[in-house]
Amino acid sequence: MSPVFGISIVIWSVILLGIMLIGGFFMFRKFLKSMPKKDGKSDLDWQDYYIEQTLPLWNDEGKQLLNELVEPVPSLFRDTAKKTIAAKIGELALKEKASEITQDLIIRGYIEATPRRDHKFLIKRLEEKNIDYTPYQSLLE
Repeated sequence: MSPVFGISIVIWSVILLGIMLIGGFFMFRKFLKSMPKKDGKSDLDWQDYYIEQTLPLWNDEGKQLLNELVEPVPSLFRDTAKKTIAAKIGELALKEKASEITQDLIIRGYIEATPRRDHKFLIKRLEEKNIDYTPYQSLLE
């Protein structure tokens, strides 16, 4: 066996192991989200519930704004991110007994559903759309 062949096998093994570890991490996170909590429903069950209950409250402008806000998310994860954010928006709408999903609910739901490092993308997008985000400064900090 030549040294070049042996080195290429080692490199390929490291790459394959890395890919499997990354995939396993995301599968494990999904597994934890599907585990039932004390109330008998998992996080994914609650997401589906909030989306299902508030689907009639969404208008075209709200859907368009949500799509624009999740544009920076890589396309591979965009649907999952959109579903998670929409569920948080739905949860807020149900708690407040809203009659429709407003821009305010979308922005607050986005802030609460996303990690702090993603808020800079939100601020950038809101500035592009000339939307005042000063009422949300306390949530962004």
